[in-house]
Amino acid sequence: MNAIGATQTRQGARPWLAHYPPAVPPQLEEERIGTLAELIQTACATHAGRPAFESFGKTITFAETLRAAQAFGGWLQAKGFKQGDRIALMMPNILAYPATLFGALLGGYTIVNVNPLYTARELAHQLNDAGARVLVVMENFAHTVEEAKPHLKLDAVVVASAGDLMGLKGRIVNFVARRIKKVVRPFHLPDAVELRHILRHGEPMKPVTVSAGDIAFLQYTGGTTGVAKGATLTHRNVAANVQQSGLWLEWMLEPPLGRAEYQHVMVTALPLYHIFALTCCCMFMLRIGAKSLLIANPRDIPGFIKTLKGSRFTLFSGVNTLYNALANHPQIKEVDFSEMRFAVAGGMATQAAVAKHWKAVTGRPIIEGYGLSETSPVATINRPDIQEFTGTIGFPIPSTDIAIRDADGNDMPLGAAGEICIRGPQVMAGYWNRPDETARAMTADGFFRSGDIGVMLPDGQVKIVDRMKDMVLVSGFNVYPNEVEDVLASHPGVLEAAVIGLPDEHSGEAVTAFVVRKDQTLTADALRAFCKENLTGYKVPKQVFFRETLPKTNVGKVLRRALREEIVVRQ
Repeated sequence: MNAIGATQTRQGARPWLAHYPPAVPPQLEEERIGTLAELIQTACATHAGRPAFESFGKTITFAETLRAAQAFGGWLQAKGFKQGDRIALMMPNILAYPATLFGALLGGYTIVNVNPLYTARELAHQLNDAGARVLVVMENFAHTVEEAKPHLKLDAVVVASAGDLMGLKGRIVNFVARRIKKVVRPFHLPDAVELRHILRHGEPMKPVTVSAGDIAFLQYTGGTTGVAKGATLTHRNVAANVQQSGLWLEWMLEPPLGRAEYQHVMVTALPLYHIFALTCCCMFMLRIGAKSLLIANPRDIPGFIKTLKGSRFTLFSGVNTLYNALANHPQIKEVDFSEMRFAVAGGMATQAAVAKHWKAVTGRPIIEGYGLSETSPVATINRPDIQEFTGTIGFPIPSTDIAIRDADGNDMPLGAAGEICIRGPQVMAGYWNRPDETARAMTADGFFRSGDIGVMLPDGQVKIVDRMKDMVLVSGFNVYPNEVEDVLASHPGVLEAAVIGLPDEHSGEAVTAFVVRKDQTLTADALRAFCKENLTGYKVPKQVFFRETLPKTNVGKVLRRALREEIVVRQ
């Protein structure tokens, strides 16, 4: 057996291993990692007749997904695109996404995932930085491509629709979107090809050899804090993370006795272009033969709940803001959570008040995990058999080392705060064409520097403190926004809260809170008084601003940077 991760960290003997579930081994077997192309082919052959994806009430099987993928891959080959060429996907969670994703991966192409809400400027930067040759875009966002086109170097644009792969039902879905709801804006891309034409008339796909070291994704990150850069993820990186997740979770996913036909269903509300959903809701679901219930617009909470009320599901994934919005909706009590095995959260810190409310509504705790685009993404996760929310991000998963280090690279003692550093087969190969950024992010002994502050507890669990860049310095004291936000969110009159630091002539920086109220009679003075009961003085917000909403990414992560910029503009 060739196991990965056999070396010790400088922090000691990996205390987390003593607290692993009995069924979970400490390491992966390297020879079993394989590629994503192999994963796709194996899953689609093994589960050919099973439902694979559902969107707008239409379900397609694994076999149907594979046929569509091969048609798209065959079209790319026929057009002369070579292995390694970058293929960009700019779509929400619709059936066209997995079809084009799988087709490109089977053909040995590199996927560039694009947020469909990008502006023309952001789109041009990412596609040009990646050197993308093909862009597949949902028609709802094609007007952005038209605006950016003078600055792009694409060889082909493919336009997809919500109704692709749905047959007659798809025509109805498209008619409603275009004519009745008018969510598709006019655009002019005369040389674009319709995906439905490719899927109907695509040429046979020629088999290719895909290697573990080939680049599967350029996963762009950092867009919320600066210019986005592409994390280079190989087939081995992501396939290893799928297998790591499997070792950690699959023992909890056994079918009920006597139900061999039992199939898990993952509620896939986070966009597949985000690394969390990509690995955990798409690739991992392939591994276990599960169906993904695709939610195209999770911000439409009433529509989302309507879908849940009419669906059977066993697994759930989300971020703090999504769980909060669902748990606070009056119709959530009409949703049947009886078959749900667990709900997983990532992408941002989960607040204790939100987790408590979710458990009260659904009967299941939130299992929190942690990772980044650069780690494919999962690095740590709670045990899936927890009965209550832990407030930690769990244990390092198999073949993963976590070190907590100071600014000079020294290991911190257990319980002391420092930067979370990660080493394992899921860590990226580097940043695309950014050797300087790669050098800054990686240590000499192979750890990725996350930029997150955390502590390791005596049992090896890790607790997030905050982002290094978001820390507020008040008169020389560190204030972590996550802690203050947790306190604010626990007030019964608060729906959401965000905390930032603003310049202050007396203390250097001042803690500033932005709050969305449940109770419209709540005042800033009352909220500050509540904080004084739960926080030491310098952590109490000096100012409280009430807002109707908080700025968020399309995944639901609160944009603290946007709040800072808003205040600067006001001043």
